[in-house]
Amino acid sequence: MNAIEAQTVAKSYQVGEVTVPALRGVSFVMEPGSFVSFVGASGSGKTTLLNLIGCLDRPTSGTLTVLGTDVSSFDAKQGALFRGQNIGFIFQDFNLLPELSVYENVEYPLIMVQSWPERWRPERVLELLSAVGMADQAQKRPDQISGGQKQRVAVARALAPDTKIVLADESTANLDSETAHKVIDLMR
Repeated sequence: MNAIEAQTVAKSYQVGEVTVPALRGVSFVMEPGSFVSFVGASGSGKTTLLNLIGCLDRPTSGTLTVLGTDVSSFDAKQGALFRGQNIGFIFQDFNLLPELSVYENVEYPLIMVQSWPERWRPERVLELLSAVGMADQAQKRPDQISGGQKQRVAVARALAPDTKIVLADESTANLDSETAHKVIDLMR
């Protein structure tokens, strides 16, 4: 089974009376265990493609299969359930919950999505915060840390649950080169 398979996937957005094509007939296959980068100019559809794979949006046409499941026609609830069990997502704009601490942001998917028992959560959260160099910032809120630190927390949060796929939308853009290499190694 392929990890991800896209067959002539297209996505268009309606802006007023104008239809804006974001993706035009994209086809590819990703094998399990692959480490793949989508490269292109700003506005070329990279984030749109990741949002489709991550079940945050639906293609206008074509078929998108993730882990053997056709996700092309998932509604928002189906997409959220599938994503929660199978996909970690590192968002370009972090999407950290401002009212939660760094620790709680990483713990959140373990509680709300995968229902990890309380006794196992602290070890997992602290392991990941240590791996991204944020254990000493665990009690701070997102507005008390830098952009690069927020990025590292977002990486830890995406890796916290036992997911099969991690989607990273410019996950190292706010990091220095040494930290970026560590994060890439951690994601592998």
